[in-house]
Amino acid sequence: MLGTTLVVLSYSLLNPVLAVRLQTSGASSTAIGLIAMLPFVSIVLLVPTVPRLFAHIGVGQAYRLGLTLELIASLGYLITDDYRIWCVLGLMSGIGAAAAWNATEALIAHNVPATHRGRLTGLYQTALGCAMALGPLMPAAFNLTPMTAMALSALGLAGGVALTASPDINRLSATHDDHVPMGLLAAWRFRPALGWAAVVGGVFEVGLGSITTAYGSQIGLNLAKATSIAGAMGIGSFLLQYPVGWLADHRPPRRLFVAGGLMLLISGAAFMQASHWPWLIWICAATWGAVGGAMYTLSMIRVAHDFADSSALAGTSAMIASYTLGGAIGPIVSGWMLDHTGIQGQGLWLAALSISLIAAHSMWTAPAHHTSINERDGL
Repeated sequence: MLGTTLVVLSYSLLNPVLAVRLQTSGASSTAIGLIAMLPFVSIVLLVPTVPRLFAHIGVGQAYRLGLTLELIASLGYLITDDYRIWCVLGLMSGIGAAAAWNATEALIAHNVPATHRGRLTGLYQTALGCAMALGPLMPAAFNLTPMTAMALSALGLAGGVALTASPDINRLSATHDDHVPMGLLAAWRFRPALGWAAVVGGVFEVGLGSITTAYGSQIGLNLAKATSIAGAMGIGSFLLQYPVGWLADHRPPRRLFVAGGLMLLISGAAFMQASHWPWLIWICAATWGAVGGAMYTLSMIRVAHDFADSSALAGTSAMIASYTLGGAIGPIVSGWMLDHTGIQGQGLWLAALSISLIAAHSMWTAPAHHTSINERDGL
C-alpha cells in the first residue's frame, strides 16, 4: 500500500507538469489529452493478461516488475521532449501500472477481513487521495522548475521500488486455491453496474486532471496555479474516501452510488459557468476527485463482498479495466469537447455521464447474502 502510494504521488506530480509543458510548447488540448490517455490504454489492453502473469511469476514479482517499468518511463521524460517518444513512454508506464495496480488491489480485496473492508479500503484510498493532492501542489510549495519536478517524480518511483523489495510480499496470495475460475467479461456481466461506476469514476478522478490543468494554463494561469487544479482533485479524493468506506460498512450501496451521481451532475452543470466565475474550476475539480474516487472505492468494496466465493482477482481486474477505460476516454473526449464546443460542451458531456451513472444504479440492489445489517433492516 505504501509503495503504490509513492507511485501515485510521483505521477500526480509528473502528469500536470507534462500537460503544462505541452501547452506552453503549443500543443492542442486534443494532443495533451492523447498523452494523458495512453497509459490507461495500455492498462485496459493488458488487464486481461495479468492473471496469467501472476500465475507465471507470482504477484510480488509482477508488482516489482511493473514499478520498474514505470520508473524507466519517468526517467525517459527527463532525457527527451520529443512528443512521439513521450507517447511511447506513456504506453510503457501503463504496462507497468497494469501489473502493479492489479496486484495491489487484488491483495487488499483478498486479505482484508470482511468486517473491515469498507474502512480499510477507504483508508488505503485516502492515502492515495493524499498523494494525488500533494503531487500537483509541490511545484507551488517548493517553487519547482518542470525539470526538477520530473526528477522528483522519478525519485519517488525509485523509492517505491526500494520499499517493496521485501520478500514478505511474495508470501501474500490474491485468490483462494480452490476458487471458481472467472474471466474479465464474466465478472463484468456478473456486476455490470459496478463496472460502469468504475468507468465513471475513472473519467472524473483521473481522466480530467491533465486536461483541466491545461485549460487553466490556457486561460492565463501560471504553472503553480494551473497544477493546483489537479491538487484540488486530490484534496477532494483525500477527504472523502475514508468516510465513504465507513458508510459502505453501514449503508446500502445503491443509495451511495446514486447520491454520488447526483453530486457529479451538479458539478457538471456548475462547470459550464466557470468562464464567468473561474473559482468554480477548483470547486468542480475537488468534487470530481472526491466523488470520482468514491465511485471506484465503493466498486472495490462491493467486489470484495460479491466476488468472495469466486475470485477477488477477477473482480478487481474488471473494476481496474473499467476505471482505466474511464481514465483513457476522459482526457481525449474532454480535449475534443474543449477544442470544438468549449466549456459549455464539456459541462454537458460530464452531466450526461453523471445521469448514466444514476440510471445504472437506480434499480441496482446488492445480493441478499452479502448485504449489511442496515441493508437487511431496510435502512
